[in-house]
Parts: sequence; structure tokens; C-alpha cells
Amino acid sequence: MSRVAILTDSNSGISQEEAKEKGLYVLPTPFYINDEIFYEGVDLTVEEFFAKQAAGADMKTSMPVVGDLIDRWESLLEEYDEIVYIPLSSGLSGSCNTAMMMAEDYDGKVQVVNNQRISVTMKISVYDAKRLADAGKSAAEIKEILEDTKFESTIYIMVDTLEYLKKGGRITPAAAAIGSMLKIKPVLQIRGEKLDSFAKARTIKQAKQIMMDAIAKDMAEEWNDPTGENTIIAMAHTQNEEEILKFKEEALERWPNHDIFVDPLSLVVSTHIGPGALAITCTKKLDI
Repeated sequence: MSRVAILTDSNSGISQEEAKEKGLYVLPTPFYINDEIFYEGVDLTVEEFFAKQAAGADMKTSMPVVGDLIDRWESLLEEYDEIVYIPLSSGLSGSCNTAMMMAEDYDGKVQVVNNQRISVTMKISVYDAKRLADAGKSAAEIKEILEDTKFESTIYIMVDTLEYLKKGGRITPAAAAIGSMLKIKPVLQIRGEKLDSFAKARTIKQAKQIMMDAIAKDMAEEWNDPTGENTIIAMAHTQNEEEILKFKEEALERWPNHDIFVDPLSLVVSTHIGPGALAITCTKKLDI
């Protein structure tokens, strides 16, 4: 049986400490803040990121440096026979396509998974990959399974401020001004490679209801699991811990038999949506 390493990037929300504990590997995502480079989880904490964002720093997300990625692959192949690399969704970054081209030089030993996920849903994929590797699947088999099930997962995100969507050019200044005046809390959806507008709410309470109804509909209609027993529900937030824990309690009232885990949203997503966001996700369980 070949030894398969599971490598992801820090957009999965898996810290260096957690990776070490679970036998995984995480490539830190670089950020340019006021033209200075920082690496998530290495020399940039979540708290430092949001402090710099609140201070109005100029922030740009960046793909993992090609040299860093090649170095990591080379060092892992000294210890393992194959690598499964799960980067950020190709719909949100060019890093996946770049990695796929680079992997062509490795004779199938490096399999790059484009299952188009981010944050907590990406984390679930990484843990599924590890379980598949432990069950004896090859890197190519793991890639195929994860890509075949990529649409069996959805994220709904309530954005608290329109400022950062405006900054990133995702909405016009006029739409942002009207939305702020009307106190609109947009709900966004990520499924596959698209980040789309899903609904508009006037209050946090209404946004939470919209998001819970949306995942209930996905479970019932998309993967025929109305009770959610074969679905993983997870949550994420940007600097909004108190509110996400309240939201978790509300979700547990609706789905009492779930072990709902909560993580901070990826800093790449946080760059575009700012603090105060709440997210809920549903992912069909992978039968291993």
C-alpha cells in the first residue's frame, strides 16, 4: 500500500498545530498588507489580520508562492509515495490551476484536487481525504472521489458590512450606499466555484432564518436527506464569536442530533467581506 500525504492550504482553517496532531500538512496562505508579505498562521494571526483591516490597511490576497509549493512537495515525497493536494477553490483563486499544471511534472505522484471548496467545507474534504488514505485509497482514487462529490456542499454567509464588498469591486459604491442606508444584510451562497448573491435580509435574525431554511432545503431536495442524518452541519464567522455561538444554539434546536463545529472563516474570504459575518454550511457525509 502506498503512503499518501494529505496537503492543504490555510484557507481550510486547519492550523499548523491541528495539522501536526492529525497527521496532515498545511501550506500557509500569503497576504500582502501595505505591500508587506505575511503568512497566515505563521506570522499573521486572525486578531492581527482584523486589527490591520479595521485600521484601513491595503490588503491583497495572494496565491501560495510556487517555490514554496514545490519545496513542500519535494520534501513530502522523500517520506511518502504520493501526495493529495487540496487547495482553495479554483473559482476563488488561480492557485488550483497553477498547482495542476505543476503537478504534470510529477508522473501522477502529486494529485491536485479541485473540489471547489473553502473554509469549513474544505476542512471536511481534507479530513475525508485522510480517512480515504488511511483506508488504503491511492492519491488518484482520492482525487476522483472528492471531485465527484464537490457539489454536495453549500455555504451561506451573512455579510455584516458592505464596505469590503465595495472595496473589492464586488458591488458598486451606489449599491453599497443604498444597502448601508437600508441596513441590508446580504446573504451570499458558495456552491462549487461560484460566490453568488442569495438573499437580502434586514436583520441578523431574518438572515439566520433564511440561511437555516436554505440548508434545510438543500438537505431535503439536493441530497434527499430531510432529517440531516447523513449531512454535516458546520458554522463559521469573521470576528463574531458571541453571535455565532448563539446561532449554533438556534441550529441545534432545529437539528438536535448534530455535532456542529464552528471555525473562523478563511482570511481570504474575510478580506472580501470584513468582520461580523456569520456562515452556516451543509455537506453530505462521504460514505467511506
